[in-house]
Amino acid sequence: QVQPVESGGGLVQAGDSLRLSCAASGRTFTTYTMGWFRQAPGKEREFVAGIAWSGSNTLYTDSVKGRFTISRDNAKNTVYLQMNSLKPEDTAVYYCAARPGGILWDRRLYNYWGQGTQVTVSS
Repeated sequence: QVQPVESGGGLVQAGDSLRLSCAASGRTFTTYTMGWFRQAPGKEREFVAGIAWSGSNTLYTDSVKGRFTISRDNAKNTVYLQMNSLKPEDTAVYYCAARPGGILWDRRLYNYWGQGTQVTVSS
């Protein structure tokens, strides 16, 4: 079992950078794929990025490719989302989630979720 806890959100201006962290408790962290999702007001929760347990495979939604980078430090049980060149449309609550197996887009296939951290990008 894994319990993710997100941190690092905040209010920034367009073009700024922000790094989110997700600290996950549990001895089996290194066996889980980790994903970042986001949910804007009035919209469904959407996949942003995912990273396999080894860190060797990553996947991004098209709108963040080239701007966001997902990484993990298994020694620290932590996953990061480096967000550069932020845009107002990136404003959302960002969630960290975990699942056994490979990276998938479907949020329903992630077993463990954090409480989320708010990211607000002003224009």
